[in-house]
Amino acid sequence: MPEPGPEEKIDATFRNGSLTAAGIILGFSLTFLSRWVSNPNDWSRIDILPMLLLTLGIAIQVKVFADLLARDSLIAAKYDRSRRLFLIGLIVVAVGIAVALVNDILGLGRMPMLG
Repeated sequence: MPEPGPEEKIDATFRNGSLTAAGIILGFSLTFLSRWVSNPNDWSRIDILPMLLLTLGIAIQVKVFADLLARDSLIAAKYDRSRRLFLIGLIVVAVGIAVALVNDILGLGRMPMLG
């Protein structure tokens, strides 16, 4: 796939759809983190890894959300960069959730996710 030119722009409607999707996914990520942190059980050291991954992934998603709100996000090259970065943030959050689930299933952590 050829790289977009320096002045090539995307349609604002297309960007707005991506902004909506990114906002919804960011909301789900924040809700998951909030519910997991508000669990009254004790923390253990094994819970640090998924917490760091979740926090890093959410921070990336927030940065991308802010980038998509900028006026210059209609430039195709900047939009493509934001899209790739958002997918990286989404993968990091998914890995954090997977690590937390594995910890819970194996009984390693004290912050149960499965109830």
